[in-house]
Amino acid sequence: MAKVGIVMGSDSDMPVMAKAADVLEELGVSYEMAIISAHREPDVFFEYARTAEEKGFKVIIAGAGMAAHLPGMCAAIFPMPVIGIPMHTTSLGGRDSLYSIVQMPSGIPVATVAINGGANAGLLAAKILAVSDPELLGRLKAYSGRLREQVEEKDAKLKEQGYRAYLEGMKV
Repeated sequence: MAKVGIVMGSDSDMPVMAKAADVLEELGVSYEMAIISAHREPDVFFEYARTAEEKGFKVIIAGAGMAAHLPGMCAAIFPMPVIGIPMHTTSLGGRDSLYSIVQMPSGIPVATVAINGGANAGLLAAKILAVSDPELLGRLKAYSGRLREQVEEKDAKLKEQGYRAYLEGMKV
């Protein structure tokens, strides 16, 4: 049974939403992904949000661009945490999406990550679940340890090579 629902309004959001799924997979968290437009198929959307708890979802990650109604509407219906991912847009660079998601009315909170912040949404969902799952908490600690090691390796390489050689090695 999936613990996290990942929902997006368009397949154009898939590259960002896939980052959330990748993190959840790496941490061993089950999820279900769907493409549902709150505007173009409201009946399907309402059914998804109404039945999410019955399906066993503990968290929903919802990505949306422009008017960005999907995360807020999920939060209005689904009684557990919703994480919104504002999508980068061509008109306003995603600020429209960000403002739409973070400016929810009192009583309808949506946790919000950075524009195109799919990986952080996956991590936040896992951290929410880890409150009651010691094994997942251990996997999160190991994940953080791997991030720390990557930074330490890069720093050691910088010190060994000097910044000019390091920069040259970064060029693709």
